[in-house]
Amino acid sequence: MAYESNDVIIGGDGPALEGYLTWPTNAGRSRPGVVLVHGFPSIARPGAPSRSYHLLAGRISDELGWGALALSLRGCGDSQGQFSVDGWLDDINRAVDYLSERARHVCLIGSTTGGSLSIIAASQNEKVQGVATIAARADFDDWAGEPGLFLEHCRRVNVISEPGFPVEPAAWAEQIAANRAIDHVAGLRGRDLLVIHGASDRQVPAGDARELADAHASAHLRILDGGDHRVRHDPRCVALLLGWLDRASD
Repeated sequence: MAYESNDVIIGGDGPALEGYLTWPTNAGRSRPGVVLVHGFPSIARPGAPSRSYHLLAGRISDELGWGALALSLRGCGDSQGQFSVDGWLDDINRAVDYLSERARHVCLIGSTTGGSLSIIAASQNEKVQGVATIAARADFDDWAGEPGLFLEHCRRVNVISEPGFPVEPAAWAEQIAANRAIDHVAGLRGRDLLVIHGASDRQVPAGDARELADAHASAHLRILDGGDHRVRHDPRCVALLLGWLDRASD
């Protein structure tokens, strides 16, 4: 299926976010759409996170006829703003609103931190029909336990670049402790949840995936043998995502 692609800017009440939108040619609102939500950046992989999803977005539009929106959350790539958990949740919801104006219905695919936050955002947003997570954390308790060290890490990877941010470090840190995917996943009951994780993930144990799936009660859990924390690049993971979206087309 032919599709068009464009760089887009998502505005609204918040920092301007860069995005990459693929859409089946001449499809209009007749097609469903998916927002691709990236994980937390690292020093080893700088740049605009949205660009690492261009190929996946293209495949989704070409093979399935879905619209796909990959975005860089605030503080990442060329998107404006500074990282906070509440800020990233707001960004996901703004992306859902943006796509909802163009698509018949909307799903989320979130990787690592983006997967955890996709669960939380969707649990509070009825516009989201379903969620797929990849290597998602059940919580951010390790970050919350050492907020000063985590803030230093945020500055190193440049998701926080303003010297005076956050103005209230304690309130910024509280957002990390208060937003736990495991506490929100039950809010997705009745909606489709796909949980993908690598069996050999050393950063986030596969036990987190099992906890999330159990708390949802009817999630599709897939633990991939040999998969590590970057399992989203595994062809098996991509095949699972495409199959899940294909089933969610109606």
